[in-house]
Amino acid sequence: MFLRRFSAVAAAILVLSLSAAKAQVYKNGLIDKTVALIGNESILLSQIEEQVQLLIANGGAITDEKKMRCNILEQTLQQKLFLNQAKLDSLQVSSDMVEVELQERVDGVLYRLGGQTQVEAYFRKPLFRLKEDWRAVLSDQNLIQQEQRQIITGLTTLTPSEVRRFYKKVDKDTLPIISTQYRISHIVLYPSKEDAIMEVKEKLLEFRQRVINGERFSSLAALYSDDKETAMRGGELGMAPKAMFWPAFSDAAVSLKEGQISQIVETPDGYHLIQMIEKNGDMFNARHILLKPKYTDAERTKCMVRLDSIRNAILIDSTTFEKAARMFSQDPKSYLNGGQMVDENTGSTFFEKDMLKPSDYAVLKDMKIGDISAPFESQDNEGKGQTIFKIIRLEEIIPSHTADVDKDFVVIQNFAQGIRQQQAIKDFIEEKQKTTFIRIDEMFRDCPFESKGWVKENK
Repeated sequence: MFLRRFSAVAAAILVLSLSAAKAQVYKNGLIDKTVALIGNESILLSQIEEQVQLLIANGGAITDEKKMRCNILEQTLQQKLFLNQAKLDSLQVSSDMVEVELQERVDGVLYRLGGQTQVEAYFRKPLFRLKEDWRAVLSDQNLIQQEQRQIITGLTTLTPSEVRRFYKKVDKDTLPIISTQYRISHIVLYPSKEDAIMEVKEKLLEFRQRVINGERFSSLAALYSDDKETAMRGGELGMAPKAMFWPAFSDAAVSLKEGQISQIVETPDGYHLIQMIEKNGDMFNARHILLKPKYTDAERTKCMVRLDSIRNAILIDSTTFEKAARMFSQDPKSYLNGGQMVDENTGSTFFEKDMLKPSDYAVLKDMKIGDISAPFESQDNEGKGQTIFKIIRLEEIIPSHTADVDKDFVVIQNFAQGIRQQQAIKDFIEEKQKTTFIRIDEMFRDCPFESKGWVKENK
């Protein structure tokens, strides 16, 4: 196996640095040390442990600590190979993307650990140092991702004949399973919400005045808030970064002084009153009372009767479902194409169970092709949980099945292309392993690495 050539002096220094321990004492009395050398770079035990800490802080579950540390080391070794190539290819870091990812990481850790003080105690570093460390890591990851994309971008898309050859040879047990899919049309009506909104606002103004007059905000939240999870805590949200909330909510909250109560705040969740408890930098803890507009029985009856009339007209052939949808449906994304539902992300007209609203699937699961449901209550996709009323027609069912090249050509093509991409990444790693100096410390040499090329004979 060919290794990159080093001078005798350089090789000796590398070997010594691998076996020597730093003066810094690590946790549990263990000395921080270099656990791997790859090219001209070293990987420290403390770097592995920092990744373990971050995994735990983000809610990761640990079942096998040794295997987890081995996986982290192998991932780090792979990243070093990609990073070195990215630098050779003169790739540039996308700073804007790094800052977005950094803020998401900081917000997530602050939220999970409960604030800046707890984060600094957990990681034993001030937050600004953590940000510097994480920014450097995320910058490297950005280059690594660019390099990986560059490796797989050079692969041509498989032609139909190549896809079919792949399908003939592949073990059919490895092919993806396509869940049962449904093609559906619907006619949607929105209940008038003006009266309901007015009623909610009047209640919130009443609650605000009651607090000003001396009642406890937490007591009113416990009794009346539609956010049942926080209502059990008197409406308290817990210390969290402002980025965790709707912008309108966080902007209103951070403008308050401690103990102050907001005016009515509207978000996609509904309407809120907010009472500030504590602020700490970009984080705050507040109480809130959430009320969602609840439509009157009269509005519900009006929509259900209207839909029932439309359904009856279709059933007696006075009109078609498509014409009725174009004329009566209030869903802006489907009425023009006769009520046909379309997945906004893929453009597909087929939906798996998990892609449907639970209320829709509860009605759909007992229907036969061509059936038109009775009117029922559901939620739209425009606002979070906004109530709508609808009827649906089941157009087609594709039963669950193993992906087939004739029925699911694009799925098979993407599956085959994914395997090619994985192989290209694997080939890159194996090739770079052959030409890169790599030395693994004894404490990790027995790791069950996915790739065997990391552990080489000492030379």
